[in-house]
Amino acid sequence: MSPLHLLWILPLLLILPLFSRSVRRRLFARFYDRVTRRHEAFLRERKRSLLADVRGRVVEIGPGTGANFAYLPEDIEWIGLEPNPHMHRALRRRAEKHGIRAEFRMGSAESMDLPDDSVACVISTLVLCSVSDVPRALAEIRRVLEPGGRFVFLEHVAAPEGSAQRRTQQRIRPIWQWLGDGCCPNRETGRHIREAGFCEVEIEAFPVPATIAPRFLSPHIVGQARN
Repeated sequence: MSPLHLLWILPLLLILPLFSRSVRRRLFARFYDRVTRRHEAFLRERKRSLLADVRGRVVEIGPGTGANFAYLPEDIEWIGLEPNPHMHRALRRRAEKHGIRAEFRMGSAESMDLPDDSVACVISTLVLCSVSDVPRALAEIRRVLEPGGRFVFLEHVAAPEGSAQRRTQQRIRPIWQWLGDGCCPNRETGRHIREAGFCEVEIEAFPVPATIAPRFLSPHIVGQARN
């Protein structure tokens, strides 16, 4: 997110706490694509590489407005668990645009209405920052993945312990979590993934320039874990 973006976003952030959660979620969905445009462009090649080999029955948790459809093969069976109902219209439109056979559900990552060992891949991009219980969500991901199935992820995570950036994340968390539909900038998501019991875990950390997103939303991690 550039400084110019912040000029028009700041007034919105200041008034959002005055609204109910339902209204905030509606506004979050309405402005999501506009606010994240530069960030999505920055992540394009990493997402293309991460999602190129996705096959079979796929569950995406928190797909938002469907930015990942652009990188997914057309021959998959895609199930989206998106708890914000105001995202669903954009999701359907993008699924049709990209020829993805899609099923839309209101479920959450912590409680998936899916059988054990029933999907080949679970996708999470910039989602685990906002779930209410990360270990529980990861346990659900492992439960629904078939043996040998993959969990592929791209997330923003906590800065190193003791750093000025980490202290900024901790200070801003209460207001950002309120404004950002539950987003917590100081989550140690990589550690949670490593401790979740997957057979294999590959994680790469990378920074995001302040011209792309606020510094408290860096660093990011990208990788996969096999069940």
